[in-house]
Amino acid sequence: MRYAIVTETYPPEINGVALTVQGLEQGLRARGHEVSLVRPRQPHERDSAGHELLVRGAPLPRYPGLRLGLPATGRLRRAWTQRRPDAIYVATEGPLGWSALRAARALGIPAATGFHTRFDEYMRDYGAPFLVGTALRWMRRFHNGADATLVPTRELAEFLRAQGFQDVVRLPRAVDTALFDPRHRSQALRAQWSVGEHELAAIYVGRIAPEKNLDLAVRAFRALQQQRPQARFVWVGDGPAREKLQREHPDFVFCGLRRGAELAAHFASGDLFLFPSRSETFGNVTLEAMASGVATVAFDYGAAHEYLRDGVHGAAVADGDDRAFVAAAQRIAGDDALRAAMSVAGRTAVAGLRPEQVAADFDALLHGLAETAPRRQGRAVSPQDEREVV
Repeated sequence: MRYAIVTETYPPEINGVALTVQGLEQGLRARGHEVSLVRPRQPHERDSAGHELLVRGAPLPRYPGLRLGLPATGRLRRAWTQRRPDAIYVATEGPLGWSALRAARALGIPAATGFHTRFDEYMRDYGAPFLVGTALRWMRRFHNGADATLVPTRELAEFLRAQGFQDVVRLPRAVDTALFDPRHRSQALRAQWSVGEHELAAIYVGRIAPEKNLDLAVRAFRALQQQRPQARFVWVGDGPAREKLQREHPDFVFCGLRRGAELAAHFASGDLFLFPSRSETFGNVTLEAMASGVATVAFDYGAAHEYLRDGVHGAAVADGDDRAFVAAAQRIAGDDALRAAMSVAGRTAVAGLRPEQVAADFDALLHGLAETAPRRQGRAVSPQDEREVV
C-alpha cells in the first residue's frame, strides 16, 4: 500500500506528537508499505529526502523551534495526482492539515486525522478561557472533514463523541520497553545531580510551559522535601517557562532536551515522576516512566487513566484535586519500600504494549479506509469553513 502522513511537527523536534508520528511512520515502513511524509521545511534544510515533501512553514508563536505549515493545497493536489496515496493520515490541525484534507477530498482519497492536542484546554492555560468553545468547534470542523479521527484512549473517544465528533476510532499507544528500562539507571548521572544512592530524585520530563501546570509540581516537591531534605528535583525538557523557573528555584537541576538512550537513562535514574499536566490527550511520558520503573503521580486521565492503577503503580489523582496530588507525592516519596514495589508493578503493567501492534492496528485502519469508499462524498473543507469558526 501507499500512504501519506501529513504533520506540522517531526523529529528532530522533541514533543509527544512528533515522536508519535515518527513511530507510526516507521511502523508502516517496517510492514513493507511505501510512506511519503509531508511536513514544513526547517530553516536549515534545503532538499527533500526521496520520501519527503517539504512545504513552506512559519515560526509557531510561543513554541520556539516549532514551525507551522503554511497552506499548500495546490502543491499537495499535484503531488498526489502524480503519485496517488491509497490513504492519508493528517496528524495536526494547522493550515497544512486543512490543506491536506481539502486536497484529499478533491481527489477522493480517504483520510484519517489524529487528535493529539487539547487546544481547547490550552486556551485556559494561556489566559483566554473565553476561546475554549471556539477552539473546540474549530477542531470538530477539522476532524469531521475526515473519514476517521484517531484517539489514544476510550475516555477521549467518549468525550469527543459527546461533543459531536464523528467516526472516532481508538488507536492505543505503546512504549519501547527495550529503550525505557530500569537497567539504564545510572549512578554516575545521579551523582551529577548531587543525588546519593539512597537519596530521592523527583523528575519531570516534558515541555516546560504554562499548559503543563508546573506550579503544582513545584508545590508537591517542596512538600515532599520537608520529609526528604536531601531530595532533588530534576527537569528534563525545555520551553518558555524554563528561564523563570530556573531563576526562582536555583536548587533545581535542569538537564535540557534529551532523546533516545540519554532520555531513557534520565528516566530510569529518577525515583518519582511528577506529572501535573491537565492538558494532555494522552501523555506518552507516563508510559515511559512506568516502563523505566519509576513510580508516577499524575491526574487520572489520558495514559494514567488507561494504564496506571492508583496505589499500585503510583497515584492516579482525581482531576483537579491539587491537595491530593501533593499528598500522594509526599506519601510515595516517604516510603522506599512502596516505591520499589511500584517500580516493579509499573514495569510489568506496560510490558505488553508493543509498538509493532500499534503499527499493525494503524495499518489495518488505513487499509480499511482505502478498501471502502469514503463515507462522506461532500465537498472539500474550504477557506469559508475555516472563517466560520474563528
